[in-house]
Amino acid sequence: MPEAGWQPIILTIDPEYAAYPALDVSLEKDVPENTLVYRTKATDWFRLYRSDKSKVPSAGFATNKDDSPKGKISRFIRGNFFIPDPRKGWNRHAFRKACGLIGQEGIKHIITTSPPHSTQLIGLKLKKKFPEIKWIADLRDPWTDIYYYDLFYPTFISRKIDLSYEKAVLRNADIITTVGPSLGRYFESKVPGTGEKIRIVHNGYDESDFDNVTVSVPEKFTISYTGTISESYPVEGFVNAVQEAIKQGTDISIKFTGHISDVLKQHFIFTLGNGRLKFIPYPKTPETEAFFRASCLNILHRANPYCALVPLMEIRQTYSTMADLGNALITMISRAYPAS
Repeated sequence: MPEAGWQPIILTIDPEYAAYPALDVSLEKDVPENTLVYRTKATDWFRLYRSDKSKVPSAGFATNKDDSPKGKISRFIRGNFFIPDPRKGWNRHAFRKACGLIGQEGIKHIITTSPPHSTQLIGLKLKKKFPEIKWIADLRDPWTDIYYYDLFYPTFISRKIDLSYEKAVLRNADIITTVGPSLGRYFESKVPGTGEKIRIVHNGYDESDFDNVTVSVPEKFTISYTGTISESYPVEGFVNAVQEAIKQGTDISIKFTGHISDVLKQHFIFTLGNGRLKFIPYPKTPETEAFFRASCLNILHRANPYCALVPLMEIRQTYSTMADLGNALITMISRAYPAS
């Protein structure tokens, strides 16, 4: 933004009050020097669920398809008592600080980005208090149609409340930015007539992240999955394809990097064998690119047809082969790395 003549002022949450399962401090180097960054406290509703921040469920319980009574109750509470999401505990703190900064810094434009979509309600409230301000609502995921929405068992009333929030943001924002044309059309369908203020800002990658990363071909045919994977993901086609390739004599190694549910870990170990599997916690961004380049096949999961994935572009930059998790991979595996 400074290169384009804009001086950003960032308002975010104090890490001491944040509740995210992964933190990549290497991204701080991308923040230009002399950028004003303000941090506030927040009410951490996730602490009621777990005191260990590293155990906070990704996507707000969406990756935790626990069908035990406790799991279902947790998701029901999440979907009906924390609308649009539990991270709204930051809103009142952020709104108070933002009001002060608008006067103190003479701010005339604000950008709110989500998920979490509760952040957009801060922008909505600021727009009502300061109607002369130009508000850009940056929505990078679907809202009430996100693929895991029904896992929260929302009641009719809860859905209606959440949808009213979504529509209010779309109506009142001066500009709406999102990551692709299909997602733009989705938001326009929610509030007809908003299409003229929707702008597409595609996901991308930082070329500098690849400066010191070289392509390497592992001795074994190596498959990598990077990101979140839960019991709601369609993994059986992948498992069956790998099992068939193993039967045909292909020596395969599989790396899962990121948040993998314990249930699926055990399922992969049981069906594919522990010796060919490696589970790696979330790495820093440059390390992720290295994993991509040291793989023969990188797996994506298109959880929602509206989503444009940053990993898709990052993997393309590594010149690695890609496949969709939902597709059978046996043909690609056999052709790319036939048994010797």
